[in-house]
Amino acid sequence: MKKYFSLVLFAHTIFALPFAIIGYFLAVTTTANHFDWLKLVLMLACMVFARNSAMAFNRYLDRDIDAINPRTLKRDIPAGRISAKAALTFTIVNCSLLVITTWFINPLCFYLSPVALLVILGYSATKRFTALCHLVLGLGLALAPIGAYLVVTGAFALLPVFFSLAVLCWVSGFDIIYALQDEDFDRGQALHSIPAWLGKVNALRLSTLLHVFSALFIILPVFFTTVSFSWPYYIGIAFFCSMLIYQHRLVKPNDLSRVNFAFMTTNGIASVVFAVFFLIDRILVN
Repeated sequence: MKKYFSLVLFAHTIFALPFAIIGYFLAVTTTANHFDWLKLVLMLACMVFARNSAMAFNRYLDRDIDAINPRTLKRDIPAGRISAKAALTFTIVNCSLLVITTWFINPLCFYLSPVALLVILGYSATKRFTALCHLVLGLGLALAPIGAYLVVTGAFALLPVFFSLAVLCWVSGFDIIYALQDEDFDRGQALHSIPAWLGKVNALRLSTLLHVFSALFIILPVFFTTVSFSWPYYIGIAFFCSMLIYQHRLVKPNDLSRVNFAFMTTNGIASVVFAVFFLIDRILVN
């Protein structure tokens, strides 16, 4: 089990999971639907299965690339801790569990589960043909808030889309920062990424622009006339935006020594703290 936790980097769930919880409680507190423990547990299970599927498949598909990249050659498959066959089997099992779980939620989630799998699994192949791979990763994680909303309501709405767009821009932006480490390797292997395409300086500028849009999408729900937000949500906005600014102060084109801290720590803290203030806001308003 420890090996599989290492394979899927379970700690990275901290990026999307808080926004899935936001989507769930957004639906509970802004619609006629009530809190349901079973639906919450099923939603969390879907998040775990989706994360496991995406990461295991990424490691499986990239195993040959990881074996020649100095930064990744110690990952589980190149290092021999887990076989490629075991990783693929793990992927198939988790994909199956995701689809089965959605059957017990509602028909819409069940019918859309193959679409979600197509996005989160398809990301792993995109670096082979497009520099927009970062946006596909962002799209995969952006499914979390709107997907959780659908778990509760079984119907689409505009409000959760703002949070999904915020996640899309946020994740795409910080994945570009993370990819700065592999700029030269990607060029040498004919792999596609924003840093390999635009260079470090312009890649950071695009990342900054994406994070500006992420902040705007976090703010836009405040102007949604049918829902009221209070002071905790405004504090959450301020904190989330400050963490976006902070991570860009950590990383410079000529100094990538703090990329991992900017990627994991600041973004993990940003999502968790923002979700906490969102939940406080929902408790106070309701």
